[in-house]
Amino acid sequence: MNAILASAFAEALPRAADFRGGAAYIDGRFMPLAEAAIPITDWAYRRSDVTYDVTSVWKGAFFRLDDHIERFRRSMNGLRLSPPQSDGEIRDIAIACVRLAQLQDAYVGMDCLRGRPQPGKPSHPAYARNYIAVFARPFVWLIPPEVQARGAHLVVAQVPRIPDDSVDPRIKNFHWGDLTRALFEAHDQGADGAVLLDHGGFVTEGPGYNVFAVRRGTVIVSDHGSLEGITRRTVMELCAQLGIACEARPYSVDELRVADEIFLSTTAGGIMPVARLDGRILGNDRPGPISSRLRLAFWAKRESGWYGTKVDYRLPE
Repeated sequence: MNAILASAFAEALPRAADFRGGAAYIDGRFMPLAEAAIPITDWAYRRSDVTYDVTSVWKGAFFRLDDHIERFRRSMNGLRLSPPQSDGEIRDIAIACVRLAQLQDAYVGMDCLRGRPQPGKPSHPAYARNYIAVFARPFVWLIPPEVQARGAHLVVAQVPRIPDDSVDPRIKNFHWGDLTRALFEAHDQGADGAVLLDHGGFVTEGPGYNVFAVRRGTVIVSDHGSLEGITRRTVMELCAQLGIACEARPYSVDELRVADEIFLSTTAGGIMPVARLDGRILGNDRPGPISSRLRLAFWAKRESGWYGTKVDYRLPE
């Protein structure tokens, strides 16, 4: 941690008890998560001109922290955002937020926001300030463990995914209009989540997760229209280690509908099995064997320290 960050961390320590519900860092200052705020006139808020990434801590260790920061930097470059912090400093800030919050299991968000042009500058994003915000809060389950145990129920959304050439899905962004509409479709039908298709009827992703189909023993995931998820990458690595065939390619909703199994992947929940799609029962209305095997392997390897970065929770006296 550099001297400036170390000083900001030290300034926060007298309020250590206030951080137990979560910690945040914005613009050079650490604060309790409940106090974190951004100006409502910043373009990050007015125009969703922001990129982000999400990593997690489980049993005291980050998972693939450097991979998340590397993807975060690619997203920043893709949106022409250039904050003053280096990747190493962002890493230090994320770890510091978890230390302040003393969270053994945490959801850690990293945002890069576009502010607004300084007075006298043209009203153009090239002249707006860019800055980093990071926060740590208790771990979030996108789909609760009890739902994962019985298998999630999904619907195929009527709303199509926004086209790749309009908003690049490989850059994490807050353009969630289509995803939010899909969530309401699922809610209205009593389902746990939704799958979005592109305009050609091919599977893309869901709100916050990649979607996998299993057909005749082969795991299939889309290679377009979706985020190149870190957990998605982990699933593909696990398949290789376990001798399970895996393909990243376009696949249609028709293939999804006849899949033997379906599962989802995300930072906020890992590998999440599906039991129903549009009311159709998969297998015996429980998580399938390949989905279950991958899920168990994921958590076992993660708890063993796989790709882990341990957090030093000691605070100075």
